Amino acid sequence: MQKNSHTPAKKRVALGMSGGVDSSTCAHLLIEQGYEVTGVYLECWRAPGCRSEEDRKDALKVALELGIPFKVLDFKDAYRDRVVEYFFTEYEKGLTPNPDVMCNKEIKFGLFYDWAMAEGFDYVATGHYAKTTTNDSHTYLTVPADTHKDQTYFLYLITEEQLKHTLFPLEDLTKDEVREEATKRGLHVSNKKDSVGICFIGDINVHDFLYERLGENPGDVVDTNGVVIGKHTGLWFYTIGQRSGFTIDQTTVVKYTDGSTITKHNIPPFYVIAKNPQKNQLVVGFGSETLRDSFDVRDLHWITREPTTAESRELLVRIRHTGSLEPCTLNGETVQLASAIKGIAEGQSAVFYLNSETGTHCFGGGIISL
Repeated sequence: MQKNSHTPAKKRVALGMSGGVDSSTCAHLLIEQGYEVTGVYLECWRAPGCRSEEDRKDALKVALELGIPFKVLDFKDAYRDRVVEYFFTEYEKGLTPNPDVMCNKEIKFGLFYDWAMAEGFDYVATGHYAKTTTNDSHTYLTVPADTHKDQTYFLYLITEEQLKHTLFPLEDLTKDEVREEATKRGLHVSNKKDSVGICFIGDINVHDFLYERLGENPGDVVDTNGVVIGKHTGLWFYTIGQRSGFTIDQTTVVKYTDGSTITKHNIPPFYVIAKNPQKNQLVVGFGSETLRDSFDVRDLHWITREPTTAESRELLVRIRHTGSLEPCTLNGETVQLASAIKGIAEGQSAVFYLNSETGTHCFGGGIISL
């Protein structure tokens, strides 16, 4: 197994421990590499169904087995104010936010990072699948060995100064290798299921989560010509590309279309292609209408440096965490794609990458604006 590229000299590391296999394995790796490790559990959310108590116990058990200090930081109020409120506010505007991006900015590389630096730690470490590389005296956020688990998309609001004080112990490991390393060391969480869903909240029903806070706000479903063909229950319940959750009046659809090609028996599925918050309308189509070859971005943030003019013509962009890297050109705040793609949602993050000799660097990103 390849060791972390940093040369340890009993440097002090504050490791964010979630109780999962990734951060627990990180604790073992960092100690084996010679670091003085303190495990830190970030308490951000408590609600029915939330497994925070179980996770904290798992993290504590690993720390006790290793004989390392263990601390719990209570960030529940800050998480509610800075992440959860952002989530609801953006959805209420008709946008599609990314709370995991905000969680990393405000909590893990906000409050946690600031606490660690104030306490005199040399580094923070996390179980993110991400990597740091150094080139031309700069430190870059880089795609890790496990490209499938790559979490750099969620980290695009980090700064170079923070990267210089951050360790990603899993940078050269795949998820399967992490579980193997955990099993080899006898970790009781080696086969624990990965957490999914919203950062710190977990795998919740987003529809129910939104309903509890925002309720319903029924409105019309319209086609691309503005013809009312159905009803929706509230714009915040829908994302671009979604094909369910709204109702279509089949009689209306057949009436205004060519009856020889569309009848109530062969109406093709409708997909959400846009939202009109001003009129409280959900715009639907047959899917191809979501194809776009350009869009704008706002609130651009560059991690290490802004790409040069030449680099701006060779960028790759990812419009969602699981999305592919698409060749593009960035001109100011306008992204021109090499080929049209579907599902570009306003409010989501567009994150830019650039291939180099030292890997695929995550340069930064911004918020999609259509």
